[in-house]
Amino acid sequence: MDMLKGDRIAAADLTDWRKLAQGLHARYRVDDFATGARFITAVGEAGDAVGHHPQVSIGDGYVDLKLVTEDAVYRNDEGTEFSVEWVTQQDVDLARRITEIAADQRLDADPAAVAVIELGLDTTRSSTIAPVWAALLTGDSAAQGRGTPSDEIRDDSGRVPNLWFGDVDEPQGDEQLNTSQRFHLEVYVAPEVAEQRIAAAVAAGGTVVDDSDAPAMTVIADQDGNRGVICVDVSAAAGS
Repeated sequence: MDMLKGDRIAAADLTDWRKLAQGLHARYRVDDFATGARFITAVGEAGDAVGHHPQVSIGDGYVDLKLVTEDAVYRNDEGTEFSVEWVTQQDVDLARRITEIAADQRLDADPAAVAVIELGLDTTRSSTIAPVWAALLTGDSAAQGRGTPSDEIRDDSGRVPNLWFGDVDEPQGDEQLNTSQRFHLEVYVAPEVAEQRIAAAVAAGGTVVDDSDAPAMTVIADQDGNRGVICVDVSAAAGS
């Protein structure tokens, strides 16, 4: 099944859901564990009916859901097909059905509360170092390139954040690759909370060091110069 581009996801107008990183995410508020369990049971039955299910976690007062297709079809500019982890039509259709179930059970969505954290590592040789990080993070060499045409590390159980590799220029001559900070965090948030999240970080002493790609990406540094990135999937946002 083909992956959906951002404009198709935005056009679906999934009011309870937000596109973060590779998948669709929703949080529903519940009064107690039993209410959450009933909701998850109904969601499971809806998934059984179509042969597709969300990833689910339940906590004190909430149920979190993620919808993604593990074998979506991506075609590059040359027409070569890759199997990737991404949103497809079956995710959109099931998201709509889950929204209906939540409404029937009088559960409120809290789309502004969803968030995803990924790790970024700048390197000139991702294919060389990726096996080490696949082993360290997941213990499984198959995690390298899982659901992506790149060397990105993805744990199929979702135990650890995805690790992707950012390209940097190869040092020339006596130049040395900057090692002051090679790792950084990518924090994916809903579009409606990005501005508030950035303001909160600045109020706490952070500094915006690069907003040239805002609102899609805003780089913030702490007082020691360590950097993180607030990310928004602008293309999939309603009204984009």
